[in-house]
Amino acid sequence: MSRSEPMTDLTTVDTLHRETLALAADQAVRAIAPAWPLTATVAVNPFLGQVGERLETTATRLARIGGVRLALSRPYYRQKITAGEITDEDLSSALAASVSGLDLDALKAAVAEDVAPPRALPTVADLAARHSGQDWPALIADRIGSFAAGFFDEGQALWAASTRNGLYAAWRAFATHDLTPEILGLTGFGAHVAETPETAQGAIERAAVRLGLGRDPGTYFHQLLLGLGGWAQHARHLQWKAELEGRTDTTALELLAVRLVFEEAIYLRHQPLIDDRWRSIRRAHGEPLVADRETLTDTVLQLAAERAGQRRLGRMLSRPSPFQALPETRPFLQAAFCIDVRSEVFRRALESVDPGIRTLGFAGFFGLGASHRGFASDVSEHRLPVLLTPSVFSCAAVEDDDSDRQARFSARAIRAWGRFKLAAVSSFAFVEAMGPVYAGKLLRDGLGFGMGRGAERAKPHFSPGLDLSTRATIAETVLRAMSLTDTFGRFVLLCGHGANVVNNPYASALHCGACGGHAGDVNARLLASLLNDGAVRERLAQRGIAVPADTVFLAGLHDTTTDAVTLFVDDLQAAADADGVNTIRQWLQQSGALARAERASRMEGASAQSIAGRSRDWSQVRPELGLAGCSAFIAAPRSRTQGRALEGRAFLHDYLWQKDDGFKILELILTAPVVVASWISLQYFGSTVAPSLFGAGNKLLHNVVAGIGVVEGNGGTLRAGLPFQSVHDGSAYLHEPVRLTVAIEAPKEAITAILLRHETVRALFDNGWLHLFALDEEGRLAWRYEGQGRWVASEDGTDRSTESLSQAS
Repeated sequence: MSRSEPMTDLTTVDTLHRETLALAADQAVRAIAPAWPLTATVAVNPFLGQVGERLETTATRLARIGGVRLALSRPYYRQKITAGEITDEDLSSALAASVSGLDLDALKAAVAEDVAPPRALPTVADLAARHSGQDWPALIADRIGSFAAGFFDEGQALWAASTRNGLYAAWRAFATHDLTPEILGLTGFGAHVAETPETAQGAIERAAVRLGLGRDPGTYFHQLLLGLGGWAQHARHLQWKAELEGRTDTTALELLAVRLVFEEAIYLRHQPLIDDRWRSIRRAHGEPLVADRETLTDTVLQLAAERAGQRRLGRMLSRPSPFQALPETRPFLQAAFCIDVRSEVFRRALESVDPGIRTLGFAGFFGLGASHRGFASDVSEHRLPVLLTPSVFSCAAVEDDDSDRQARFSARAIRAWGRFKLAAVSSFAFVEAMGPVYAGKLLRDGLGFGMGRGAERAKPHFSPGLDLSTRATIAETVLRAMSLTDTFGRFVLLCGHGANVVNNPYASALHCGACGGHAGDVNARLLASLLNDGAVRERLAQRGIAVPADTVFLAGLHDTTTDAVTLFVDDLQAAADADGVNTIRQWLQQSGALARAERASRMEGASAQSIAGRSRDWSQVRPELGLAGCSAFIAAPRSRTQGRALEGRAFLHDYLWQKDDGFKILELILTAPVVVASWISLQYFGSTVAPSLFGAGNKLLHNVVAGIGVVEGNGGTLRAGLPFQSVHDGSAYLHEPVRLTVAIEAPKEAITAILLRHETVRALFDNGWLHLFALDEEGRLAWRYEGQGRWVASEDGTDRSTESLSQAS
């Protein structure tokens, strides 16, 4: 390494300079979206740090620092226009809502042109690689990846790295003894690391001074963290989790310091060759983010595709319901499902089986923010949206301690056996001696007879127990939020959902996002137990909610991969009507067959008969389609959507605003389920339009690292987001990347008032990350929210007038 540059005297950095750099570093960290570990994966909005700006601004930023466009290629839109899926009306509507300066003819001319992807500003490592022929970016990705895999390990490694004193200190100890950079040409790197300041902030300051960044690095810090992919996102998750618990965490900041030390070292080695170019790049990072013509065109085309979808949705909702209105008699079965789009298919199938069935849609954690410990486990699973903190605690236990003890012994033996067969001193001998023993297992799994983990047998209960007043308050709150306060059915099924698959690192991503990446069975069983409690029902009656004495609340689990439903009848303290339960089971089986037939039509190479087998096939990269296709969120009475084939594309939340005193339930819907749905929608959007940044790559090349994520191949950058197979079937997109359309049946004045109280939620709508409509009393898309508290009249999703109508809070 060159020593021609003298050590910069950091005492010359004034206080303002330090504070400005610290602020820039913090902003760069917060521009990165968190990524949860594979054990409890939840969808995350990859643009979480940019919701305060509009899509075209974020697109300009990511073109500059990531070399991607936030839109699909022009041929994709050309095909949709040619097929009539996007009409001139949609294009004109999008143009009227944009600031592109284009007219319809100019837009069509632009669509006819193929556009090359943008080129990101090069980092110091990129510049040096071009001049030296040495792939410095690959070296950086490899060495940071090797270190991070050990540092972040959650039990996969046999020899875990030390995490004492934080990431930066651990990396300095690692890097001063890591010979790989020296061997590959970065001579003196270990000595350079040894000379770095002992704090991450000091390292950032020194690197910034040496790189000539001045007081404002612009978008440069963000670029460096973005290039670290899932490692930066996991570090951001640690910070997110800490702040949710009232703590602080600097892991992501320390990771930025590590990346800057590499830039600094390479710059000192190649400075004479790259200094002129680097000077112009520094200036470019500080320039304002102004969208160019191609970005504005992409934005208009994206909006036109979304307006087309809203037009189709509006026309569907405005048609007379195919279901004949039923008298308000007591149903035999009411079934409450998660608002997840996969439940829409099953709910529609179930309602078609018998007129005595009503279904409801509610967030899949059923209003119980539970931290749960499974049977024979001390691990707490947060079965609630990651935006919230647990409010109750539960565990699963059997009556005798011996069963718990034996289960723990078995689990320890399995872990010990696994470590033995992977250990360095025994792995080769193990294969030689024990390989033939595994022939049976290989044959069983290869033929699809293997099974994933099913629902837990032991009944969950609150631990510690809750007093009667608390139990009654929880029950009342949940029932009112579900708009279920009268006309209770003979049976009320509370049906959570999960996915039972094998050999799939992304198994938890197929579970319930509202349950923190876990199945929803625990929450459903806890709530059913609560609502079957006679003392709780007495308190509910005193509060105006009279549950008939013969109403039975049943907990269930909908397997979204097989469309089979498990009923937890054994949880009931009193024996239920056996004939009634058998009837419900028959209905669920018929509904499952109908749902499988519909889902198979969307899955390449699938049939209604083969759907269940995909969950047991260890080579299956698409055991199900997850939430691919999600495009709308509808909060309204079920009568508005009943019988309408929404094709598993809509989140359906039952809501009756006339029963919502003070619009408290509406506020909860907008600030929790809508936000969670936006995270899901935007994760699918990002993984589809910018897979290099926000996608997880090809499942066939994945290797699990540290128990937290995957890499493609044998190392390098951790990949976060959705795999290619989750959004594409090999010949066409499974997911159309559109921003979610939220449609709510409630007075628009009430919606506006809630948005004014919640700045972060309002930013999602004001900056166009979500679209918002208010339904009228007939369930039509009657008003479109334009932002800043303004609404415009709409007819079936199409604007009637461009005149904005301001609504007071």
